[in-house]
Amino acid sequence: MDLVKAHGEVYSHLFAYADTLVLRSAVELRIADIIHSHGQPMSVPEIASKLESSPSPNIPYLTRVMRVLTRNKIFTVENKKENINITPLYGLTETAKCLLHDQELSFAPTLLTFTDPSIMAGWYEIGRTIKEGGTPFVKAHGESFWEMTRENPEFNKLFSSGMSAVTKPALDAIIKGFKDGFSRLEGSLVDVGGGTGYLVANIVEAYPHIKGVNFDLPQTIVNAPKHSGVTHVGGDMFDEIPSADNVIIKSVLHDWGDEEALIILKKCQEAVAQKKGKVIIVEIVLHPDRNLMCDDAAIAIDLLMMVNCGGAKERTEDEWKILLNKAGFTHFNFIPLQATLSFSIIEAFN
Repeated sequence: MDLVKAHGEVYSHLFAYADTLVLRSAVELRIADIIHSHGQPMSVPEIASKLESSPSPNIPYLTRVMRVLTRNKIFTVENKKENINITPLYGLTETAKCLLHDQELSFAPTLLTFTDPSIMAGWYEIGRTIKEGGTPFVKAHGESFWEMTRENPEFNKLFSSGMSAVTKPALDAIIKGFKDGFSRLEGSLVDVGGGTGYLVANIVEAYPHIKGVNFDLPQTIVNAPKHSGVTHVGGDMFDEIPSADNVIIKSVLHDWGDEEALIILKKCQEAVAQKKGKVIIVEIVLHPDRNLMCDDAAIAIDLLMMVNCGGAKERTEDEWKILLNKAGFTHFNFIPLQATLSFSIIEAFN
């Protein structure tokens, strides 16, 4: 019996990809959007009739896909009985509502990004990379992840779309979860690697007494829109970060190995040294021994970083403490945020 159970476990792992890719197909077909627009549960033929550019949809295939999606609690199903005929009708769960395309907090772009064949290719190279070294993404494509974003507009658009979809929920968690911290800040706040300035602009909007500075590479800043209360400054965080009362740096340090992250942290410390301010780090904090759903996602994202960016990684609390100590910080606080990916705010200061 133990062997049968073991075989079952292997099969569940073997075909885990089926759940992921069937869900991707549902997002591509906009099934959740079709049911949402209809306003009530729908049968498979009704859903099929609404598929875009599909004069002859394969209803048996769609039926089997919906069976998997209801089993995985993406959609609800209820049986409508008419005489001797039973028709399954499919409705939306809260999970399915997260996959509606035309809503502010849609997770659909992120799912489509990270299940795209170009992103998935590196995962097939993990074993070879363990034996030979290197980065899985590079082995799959012959160039780095960041080189591809620079040279391939379609890939860059795909990645930007996927990342922007997770920004709003994380931003809400940051502003709500650190409201006491932001309200006590004085003077300027430099967002290091802030992209187009969306994070610091929203912080300044919520806390107008803060003077926002968005700092990123010149080629990024040149495309940044104007934000009330925010100044854009171009530069390289490995060279110098503008002097400030406080610094915030979100989802940047996980893009780098410890050596590079240490350089960035020291530059952040130098930027606030004169004012004796804080460095506010927003990153995932791994909890490998905890068994919450967000912990599984965070550990998977750590592997995603490994596959795509080589030295990039998520870190445990102990690993963060070691890194911060090496950077010269004597005090730090960890403030968990109510977000789906184990994000925390780490206050570092002297």
